[in-house]
Amino acid sequence: MRQIIAMGGGGFSMEPENLLLDQYVLDQVNKELPKICFVPTASGDQANYIEAFYEAFNKLPCQPTHISLFEPNFDDLENFILNQDIIYVGGGNTRNMLLLWKDSGLDTAMKKAYENGTILCGMSAGAICWFEEGLTDPINAPLHKIIGLDLIKGSNCPHYGGENKRKPAYHHLILKGEMKEGYGVDDGAALHFIDEALIRTVSSRPEAKAYAVQNENDELVETEIETAFLGD
Repeated sequence: MRQIIAMGGGGFSMEPENLLLDQYVLDQVNKELPKICFVPTASGDQANYIEAFYEAFNKLPCQPTHISLFEPNFDDLENFILNQDIIYVGGGNTRNMLLLWKDSGLDTAMKKAYENGTILCGMSAGAICWFEEGLTDPINAPLHKIIGLDLIKGSNCPHYGGENKRKPAYHHLILKGEMKEGYGVDDGAALHFIDEALIRTVSSRPEAKAYAVQNENDELVETEIETAFLGD
């Protein structure tokens, strides 16, 4: 069973006191202590980001580890990845992350892990990367399309309702035919795909939602996806 959980934002890095999305990811593995590996490439493997991951996941029932490409902490990259139950990709610069993955072979290892049943997840850049296309925000430049790993068809726009420029830019590119139709996902919401089909949408905040965004006869159509709040 192939699984991807794509968060618009949230998780331990944005909501350190609200780990509902992170626990949801762990719950998808039928083990008492699943192995979860954090991949912070998009942030340049920032030490404080890695520390925040361990601080959060040491509170949860799992075996946390991380992988660094800037200061390699592995002998065999592919074996390291294939030995995990969950790969959790952090946010940051999507373009730089994907270039480094390709250069190191991490992209190939991710795809092989996915086919072998390792759950792939992440937020922001760590959500965009699994799709055909995503909306990314380079420094001092307009938001634009970026090509992902093409594990999930269509496009993805994280931080959909949380950043003022995101939604208008996504709508504009879809209407112009410059981006594929796809999903807008709020901070605190996550899309859960099994075998490339969207089977559930969940949230760590009652108001967080996800939307199907389509171009129908040159009109933008935004359809709210039923979202299950994970809290009480």
